[in-house]
Amino acid sequence: MHPAETRSLNHSLQIRRANPADAVRVALYDGVTIPAPMRPAWDALAVYAAEPNPFAERWFIEASRRYAAGDQACRIAIVDDDDGLVGIAPLGRRSDYGRLTVDHVENWQHANMFLGTPLVRRGSEETFWTALITALDEDEWARGFLHFDGLVENGPVHRGLEDAARSLGRECAIVHREERALLASDLSPDDYLKQNLRKKRRDECGRLRRRLGELGRLETRELQDAGDLAAWCDDFLEMERSGWKGEAGSALACCPDAAAFFRDTMAAAFSRDRLHFLRLELDGKPIAMLTSLRAGPGAFGFKACFDQDYARFSPGLLLQIDNLRLLDDPDIDWQDSCTAPGHPVESLWSERRSIVRVTVDLKGLKRRLVHAGARALEKSSRKLRELIPGAAESQPAGAAGKKA
Repeated sequence: MHPAETRSLNHSLQIRRANPADAVRVALYDGVTIPAPMRPAWDALAVYAAEPNPFAERWFIEASRRYAAGDQACRIAIVDDDDGLVGIAPLGRRSDYGRLTVDHVENWQHANMFLGTPLVRRGSEETFWTALITALDEDEWARGFLHFDGLVENGPVHRGLEDAARSLGRECAIVHREERALLASDLSPDDYLKQNLRKKRRDECGRLRRRLGELGRLETRELQDAGDLAAWCDDFLEMERSGWKGEAGSALACCPDAAAFFRDTMAAAFSRDRLHFLRLELDGKPIAMLTSLRAGPGAFGFKACFDQDYARFSPGLLLQIDNLRLLDDPDIDWQDSCTAPGHPVESLWSERRSIVRVTVDLKGLKRRLVHAGARALEKSSRKLRELIPGAAESQPAGAAGKKA
């Protein structure tokens, strides 16, 4: 660690391990950057992490730095031991918790991060969480309780958090759960399509593709040449801006910082051979585009859009069908859609992945009272919804974005 550059917390915690002399160290750094000498260790951690998550890797977090500009409550927690980096997690302090105003600590996310799982060394999940929770216990910066959004339910990182909370005598409650589409199958792309789309729907897609082909040369292309990357990014940003997201003001191009983030992310992913960028073209003009981030053995849906002028041909769906070629990729076992429940891709992908939000109490009477009050209101709200369907919800707000 580099104590001179640590501005908030740096201390050793003795964790029960096979060798009691080993110390687990925790440091918190302001902002979303860490000392340069530690960056290779962050990159290496992604390779040996218990669960892959490109949204938690250094190149993605650094591309996200504009979202953290001026955010004085943003920090990165580093946990290491004598064997190297144990885990890393961006954290933030927030006051909005659903419909409640409650100061608490969350994993730091922005609207274009679609998974919150921190990078944790495989086999050290409980050690990481025990060290992090204990460090937050002792830091006045950490108010209220710890809320983690976007964990894969029953994954090794989630189980490690449950084990750590249990050993520390804390509650580790799942306060929200949702399922999203997952592509994971040993079938070929053609067989998978036959399994998940009825013949009538497949015939309709074939008809739409033929009708598009009557208008010009129809081709699906994958980005291969670095020299084309900037133009492909331009095309994507303009296509998204010209659609309903542009009208709503939520397109990336509506915000210069968001557009720059997209370009930086695409460039960083491409340079690491981590970008899967497809487009459906009509006479060389893109009419649908999608991007995914590879993080072996998985892939993660990132951004997609289509040309509204061709909406009657469902070009987005046709491109998603072409994207089933990932099933033939020997390096990819599955793809997380990273979409919200109800997304159209659910009609094409039959597997599901459960994503949860978890709340853990921190030490201290005031913190415990705040946590107990928030949990009591959550439980009463849930009961109300059960008794009165459609009653207003009071679930914790998730900072992570969901693709529309």
